[in-house]
This record gives sequence, structure tokens and C-alpha cells, in this order.
Amino acid sequence: MKKILILILIAVIFGGGFWVYYNLVYLGIPENISRLDREIKVKNERLISAEIIAQEMDLVAKLIERNLALSTKDSLAEDASMPFLNYVTGVLAELEIKLIAIEPKRRRTQVDHIKTPYALIIDCSYEEFGKLVTKLEKSERLVTVESFNVDNGFRKAQGYKGARDPEDHVIEMEISTLTLIKRN
Repeated sequence: MKKILILILIAVIFGGGFWVYYNLVYLGIPENISRLDREIKVKNERLISAEIIAQEMDLVAKLIERNLALSTKDSLAEDASMPFLNYVTGVLAELEIKLIAIEPKRRRTQVDHIKTPYALIIDCSYEEFGKLVTKLEKSERLVTVESFNVDNGFRKAQGYKGARDPEDHVIEMEISTLTLIKRN
């Protein structure tokens, strides 16, 4: 009988110990884990956002660096920048767009930047024109398409049947580069 009482007493002590542990210690652990998981998820989202912003800031810094002239007499700020003209003609050749004319215009100087316009006349399809604008937009230089005018040749096509491809159109466009001037 004494052994049974000792066994019951041990069972009650262990049972009470497990009950106390479960109710006072264990029940809070899953709540803490789920709370910490939510905090980790929020911190990870912030970290990913910060990494994306840091990458974009690097790209912006590189873009500014490539378009920053030390003065208005810098080669980057010339009226007809040969590297940019070479870039444009290279893109036109790559896209197989026929260049009819390209003419640098007089630059417009502001206090903190210089805008250098270029007039282009090209012969291409709408799809090729879209690819050209996309390439210019992705350029290392800050390029703006100021205006464009499409001559679809509708009036000419009514009069006679020429050797010209009906898909191609004469497009007059004005683009400009923006050069930032470093202030002393």
C-alpha cells in the first residue's frame, strides 16, 4: 500500500509539474514564436526595400555622374557631342533604321543644366520607331524626345504606286540631351 501511495504521490507531482509547465510556460512560447515570425517578416520586407532603394540610388548616382559636366566648356556640354552622335547613328544602324538627316541645334544653357537639341529625320516602321525611343530612353545620357511628327505618306500613296514600303514612314523628331553643370 505504501508503494501505491508513493507512486500516486509521484504521479500527482509529475502531473502537477507538467500542468504548471504547460499552463505557465509552454502556452506563451507559440505566441512568442508567431510574434517573432511576424517581426522577422516585416524586417525582411524592410531589408529588401532598402536593398532595392540602394541599387536604384547607385543607378541614379551613375546616371548623374555620366551626365555631369564640370563647366559649360566641358566636352560633354558641346553643341554637337560626337560620342552622342556616334551613339545615335550606331543605334539607328543596329535597328536598321534609315537616317535621312541629323542636325544638332543650338544648345539652351540654364544655370544648372544645358539642353542640347538634335533634329532627326528617319525612315522606319512604327515598331522600329518604338524600339528607337526605348533604346534612347535606356541610354547612359539623359535623353528626352521633345517631339515627333509622322508622315505616313497617305497623300502620296493615293496618287501613284512608288517603290516605297508601305510599312515605312518618314518621321521627323527632335530629341535633346541634358547635361548637368556642377556648381562650385
